Amino acid sequence: MSRLVLTVALLTEVRATLLASPIEACAVLLGTTAIAGNRIVRMVVREAVYPKEDDYEVRTEIAARLKPAFVAAIAQRARQSGETLVFAHSHPFPLNSFSAIDDAGERALADFLANRMPETKHAAMLVTPEVTIAREIGTDRFLRVCGVGETLSFGDEPAPSSDDAKYDRQIRMFGRKGQQRLANLRIGIVGLGGTGSVVLEQLIHLGVRNYCLLDPDTADESNLNRLVGATDRDVGRSKVSIAADMVRRSHPSAIIDELDGSVLVAKTGANLLDVDFLFCCTDSQGSRSVLNQLAYQYLIPGIDLGVSIVASQQGITHLAGRTNMLAPGLGCFVCGNLLNPEAVRVDLLTDFERNADPYVMGAREPAPAVISLNSTIASMAVTMFMAAVLGIPSTARYINYNGLTGTSRPAAISQHPKCVICSPRGALARGNSWPMPGRLD
Repeated sequence: MSRLVLTVALLTEVRATLLASPIEACAVLLGTTAIAGNRIVRMVVREAVYPKEDDYEVRTEIAARLKPAFVAAIAQRARQSGETLVFAHSHPFPLNSFSAIDDAGERALADFLANRMPETKHAAMLVTPEVTIAREIGTDRFLRVCGVGETLSFGDEPAPSSDDAKYDRQIRMFGRKGQQRLANLRIGIVGLGGTGSVVLEQLIHLGVRNYCLLDPDTADESNLNRLVGATDRDVGRSKVSIAADMVRRSHPSAIIDELDGSVLVAKTGANLLDVDFLFCCTDSQGSRSVLNQLAYQYLIPGIDLGVSIVASQQGITHLAGRTNMLAPGLGCFVCGNLLNPEAVRVDLLTDFERNADPYVMGAREPAPAVISLNSTIASMAVTMFMAAVLGIPSTARYINYNGLTGTSRPAAISQHPKCVICSPRGALARGNSWPMPGRLD
C-alpha cells in the first residue's frame, strides 16, 4: 500500500486553510519519499507552503492554477534539497474525486517535474469537505492519506465489507466502518515472544489481516510457558514462522511478511516503513531506541510494551508493566529519559564490535516471565491501539500497571521543545532526509 503521511496537526491545518474560502485554493507540501522498486511506500510530508493571492494565474469557484514562476521557484527549492512535492488543491463543492480539469493540469505539471527531477516521485492531493485523497502526480496510482498523532485520521476509506456475522459483537462497538478500517490496516509487530504473540492473537481476533512480523529468534523450551501459538513441536522454529502459522489458521488469505532478522539492522528496519501501525514487543534498549526514532522520523505510530518481575529468595518484590504510544504530539523515550544510553550503545554493536569492546561484560541473565502479566499489558496495548485508530473514547496513551496493588495509572511524557527525536528541530517528519536508525550491517 502506498501512503502519504503527515501529522494530524498539519493535515488539520491544510484542510482548514484550503476549505476556508468558497473558491478553490492551493498549497504545496514538501517532504521525502521512501520507494520500494518503483512503488511509493511512504511519502512523509513535513511542511506546507500557501501561495499568496498574486501567485495564482487562475482562481475561481471551479478552477485554480498557480503561476509558472511560483511553481518553478518551489521546484527549484525541491531540486536542490531533494524534497518531494505534493500539489494540493480544494474542491469547496461536493465533488470527491479529481476532475477532468485536474487531470489535464496534472499531466502538464508531471511532465515539468519529470524534466527537472527525474529521480523524484511527486503527488497531487485533493481536499473536499468530505474527504482528502491523493495520487502520484499525473497517474491513477492512489496514495492513502493518513494524519498521524495520538489519534489517526484517514483521508478516505472504502465501503465496509460484509463480515457482519463474524464480527457482529465488535461492529456493535465501533461500527462497520471501524471493522473495515481494521481489515485495511497493515500492522508491524517487532518481537513475537511473550508479549508480541499475545498482541498478535488479539489482532487476529479483531480482524487484522495484513502483517509485517519481525523477530530474529527461534523458540526454545523455556519460551513455551508464554509463547502463544507454540507447542513442543515448535522448539527450534523461528518465532515469526510460528506467528505466521497462527495468523493463517484464522485468515488463510492473510498477507504476511515474515522477517527473521533484527530491527537493530537499518536495512531490516526499513521494511517497517510499509506499515500503518507498530507494536514494539522487545526487551532491548537498542530496539526501543530504533523504534522510538522510526515513530517520529517516518510518522509511523506505535505502541511500546514492557513488563517487569523482580523476584528474590524473599519473594516477589516488583510486578509491573507499562504500555505507551509513540506518535507526533506525544513525548518520546528521549524526553522521558526512558532509554539507557549505554545499553543502547551495546545493543547496536555488531558481534565483532561487542567481542572487541572491553566494557561489554557477559550475557544478560534471563528475567522472570509469566503469561498472565504479558497478557494484561498486551490487552492494555491493543485497547490503546483501538482508541488511536478507531476513535474509541479512551484518552490514555501511557499506562503504568502495578500487579502487586492491582492498579493501573495513566501518565504522560512532557515533550521537550528541542528534543532530537520528537520535536520539529529533531527527527520529526524528516523521513529519508535523515539516515535510517540502526546499524549498517
